Amino acid sequence: MGRYVGFPLGFLLVAWGLGLGLWAPPAAGRFVVEKNSLMVISPSELKGKHDSAIGNFGIPQYGGSMAGAVVYPKENARACDQFSRSDLFKPKAGALPNFVLIDRGDCLFAKKVWNAQNAGASAVLVVDDKNEPLITMDLPREDDEAAKYIENITIPSALIDKKFGEQLKKAVRSGEMVNVNLDWREAVPHPDDRVEYELWTNSNDECGTKCDMLMDFLKAFKGVAQLLEKGGYSQFTPHYITWYCPQAFIISKQCKSQCINNGRYCAPDPEQDFSTGYDGKDVVIENLRQLCVFRVANESKRPWIWWDYVTDFHIRCPMKEKKYNKDCAETVMKSLGLDIKKVDQCMGDPNADSENPILKMEQDAQVGTGSRGDVTILPTLIVNNRQYRGKLEKKAVLKAICAGFEENTEPPACLSDDIETNECLDNNGGCWQDKASNITACKDTFRGRVCECPAFGGVQFKGDGYNNCEAIGPGRCRINNGGCWQESRDGKTYSACQESGDGKCQCPAGFEGDGVKACEDINECKKKTACQCPECSCKDTWGSYDCTCSGDLLYIKEHDTCISKKASEAKVTWAAVWVLLIVLAVAAFGAYAIYKYRLRSYMDSEIRAIMAQYMPLDSQGEVPNHSHEEDHA
Repeated sequence: MGRYVGFPLGFLLVAWGLGLGLWAPPAAGRFVVEKNSLMVISPSELKGKHDSAIGNFGIPQYGGSMAGAVVYPKENARACDQFSRSDLFKPKAGALPNFVLIDRGDCLFAKKVWNAQNAGASAVLVVDDKNEPLITMDLPREDDEAAKYIENITIPSALIDKKFGEQLKKAVRSGEMVNVNLDWREAVPHPDDRVEYELWTNSNDECGTKCDMLMDFLKAFKGVAQLLEKGGYSQFTPHYITWYCPQAFIISKQCKSQCINNGRYCAPDPEQDFSTGYDGKDVVIENLRQLCVFRVANESKRPWIWWDYVTDFHIRCPMKEKKYNKDCAETVMKSLGLDIKKVDQCMGDPNADSENPILKMEQDAQVGTGSRGDVTILPTLIVNNRQYRGKLEKKAVLKAICAGFEENTEPPACLSDDIETNECLDNNGGCWQDKASNITACKDTFRGRVCECPAFGGVQFKGDGYNNCEAIGPGRCRINNGGCWQESRDGKTYSACQESGDGKCQCPAGFEGDGVKACEDINECKKKTACQCPECSCKDTWGSYDCTCSGDLLYIKEHDTCISKKASEAKVTWAAVWVLLIVLAVAAFGAYAIYKYRLRSYMDSEIRAIMAQYMPLDSQGEVPNHSHEEDHA
């Protein structure tokens, strides 16, 4: 390729002239087909795993999987025409979604999927019409017909090889139940708790539907991207595709208007008209400026400012209003607090006959490495070094990025309502549910629904999440009475729920039953379990009984006996006397103990004082004796 590295503008001009809207790499280039796994569940003779190529439109379920039943239309097998009914492939209540098998040929891939989607299909499997390696089903060329449906395809699609497709068609025709599972969980590597992703984009806003979709995506995804970047959950890098002009055409008018740095870095004419409007080199210069904006913002530890700049530039400096220029760009940079001088220094001289280090790195990065293929399509999103396939739409892209996190390390943005699968809306996802309290074990995530016993109102539920969840611990009786029996009557409420103990439902005293469905009142009078003394008269009440004694006798429930009221009063009087005597005795004993303690303390202090007067202290010296001296005088 001589001194230039990248894709030659010759390929670009030929492709552009044909109206394909994409550019083929040179012979040495390498295009990698991104695949997902297709697992056949039944029939048994086809059971196993097969590869399928992810379509570059629609919304693949990155990070999740999808089960369905394969159907093959008897008419319109290539789906180039609209199907007869809008609910032709719509599944019946409780049945698996329908995956429509469609033959390749006669019309665009996207049109086939669009027609199947409008007939109720949940996914599309396109059968290749030749024996060849799998290819990527790409977006169609830019035209008015394609623009009507490419933005509205929401179901996933995949291409399968001819041999496998014929086997599926044969099984369906013979009346067998063909169930398959599309699995995108390994479509994006997920090694750790940080995702690295890059977007190959363009500042051109006059290239038709693709440019409009790209700009709409940048505006919609900006908030999420900045949250992920600020939280340290992701590392984003923008890239821009450039081509070189072949040596033989450097002095041509086309190369001079579309390239900078003497033909080294080129872009197609925005209007596809070399005689009017902006030139390709204007796009290259703005692309270079946006790369430098990212570099300068990254050096100031604010890489997310790039998102603000590109969206603001698109709004404030559109080509249609003739504002796509340096002055408008500097106005945007100034409003965002970016250092304009540093950006200019980063860009260098576009008229110099030398390499630009920034754009040189971009051209080198276009060549695929490892599991990633060459970047030849605009726009291209790469997540954890794996090319994203599908519609460039906020929800779909966020799901793909979230699939790049190691399980259980996903940031809050990945657990938001925006990317939930909403499987819980259909039959509660097959999970446990308490309709009375509006509590469910079904939880939607971007990877699919999970059945997990919840915590509700400070009460934890425990169980398998599918068939049962039981409230445990303190407060369990506040939630639907813990699933136990409860009844109120005549202002009284009885419950079989026990806050403590083993947590099982147990009928309260005066009732018998299972404690869950029913607790029946026990007739103590009839069963002669209470109020059986000769003087007693028993009357059953709900949950208890009334027992009365004849005459002036008083019923003592604890002993199930009747005693005289006078005797009862006498007992109460004697009990009060004994209590008073005990209190006086305790008080007297306490006073005596205090007296003895104080008397002993006083005596000890007096004894110490007397002894101090008659006994010398240890610190005093011995008193000299002079009696012998006087005798010898």
